[in-house]
Amino acid sequence: MSFEISELYRTDLPPAESQWGGIPAFSFVGGNNDEENVPVAGLTEAVTRVLQREGRKLAVYNLGGSPLGHEDLRSFICQKLGVRASTSVDLDEVLITSGSLQALDLVNNLLLVPGDNVIVEEATYGGMISRLTRLGAVVHGVSLDQSGVRPDHLVELLERCSSQGRPAKYLYTIPTVQNPTGSCMPLERRVEILEAMEGQQTAIFEDDCYADLLWGCDRPPTLWELDAPNRRVIYCGSFSKSIAPALRVGYIVAESPVLQQILSLKTDAGSGALEQMVVAEYASAHFDKHADRLTSVLKAKAEVMAEALERHFGDSVDFEMPQGGIFMWLTFAEGVDTAAFSTEAAASGVEFNAGAGWSVDPHWGANKMRLCFGNPSAESIREGVQRLAQIMEMASDGGH
Repeated sequence: MSFEISELYRTDLPPAESQWGGIPAFSFVGGNNDEENVPVAGLTEAVTRVLQREGRKLAVYNLGGSPLGHEDLRSFICQKLGVRASTSVDLDEVLITSGSLQALDLVNNLLLVPGDNVIVEEATYGGMISRLTRLGAVVHGVSLDQSGVRPDHLVELLERCSSQGRPAKYLYTIPTVQNPTGSCMPLERRVEILEAMEGQQTAIFEDDCYADLLWGCDRPPTLWELDAPNRRVIYCGSFSKSIAPALRVGYIVAESPVLQQILSLKTDAGSGALEQMVVAEYASAHFDKHADRLTSVLKAKAEVMAEALERHFGDSVDFEMPQGGIFMWLTFAEGVDTAAFSTEAAASGVEFNAGAGWSVDPHWGANKMRLCFGNPSAESIREGVQRLAQIMEMASDGGH
């Protein structure tokens, strides 16, 4: 009998990934960013400087410093949040992670066991939905309006979970440049959300990964800052969208005792130190100028996509201009299933995220679609949207 290693796999594994086929001609998926605005020259200079000055520290785990991460990077994060988000954070309240995905996993590992109730926005990051499902959490979707989480529905869900004897462990929210809707929760709504949480044994998990790419309004203070007396908030951020996705540098902000407990779960011997050193070296001198330039480029791309959608889809699609970030969230007529068009689109080199994967209720999200405008050029956006409209029109005429 021949040996077959697959017979030894765990029985509860997720489906295997398909073989990598490369990025299609018109890719509107994922969180990829603008290639021309990766600060290659600045990063090159930062690598040279920091390696010449501190490179020998790489001989020791964590550069010989705190397991929380490179001190210069944590100091910059504290400074950045203070200047850009009116948010006060101490050095020992920052933990560097390998991207924000590790932050999600660590917080979930800290708080959740199978059967726990969790409240997330009804349209949210698909990677969080899949993680919660694998963990056996009971996921409740809270309704959104143009200002973000609806306080009345949040109160209803909080009370429902408490009445079951299992208060929701946390509310997961992306208040500033929400993924996928691109909205920004105004200050007044943030205060209402915190008031709704009063008296509840429920934390808030604030994901702020796109907040440095905000253009539609002034950046409000974080929920972390607004809830400072209670400290029910765990906050995470990332440099993936503001500098480069392949730089896997994220961070968690929480009270020091919380981070110390999380460290007991972070068993990777420290996130990549060289990336931390380079990001700290580059960002301390150039971050604001770079982020503002990138934000301007992304705003222009969003306008190109909006114009293309209006031209080629007309009244068949509804969308709101995002307040920042890299995504457009589209809603088609009831009865449309955007996933039904994915095969035809892929054959024409067009890739998109069907809305069901970004929705707590896949049926609610079936007629929705997320398009990323961060990576494609303006010309590719125009041509890709035109192709997508033609594909959906032809497929619909054919009986889809």
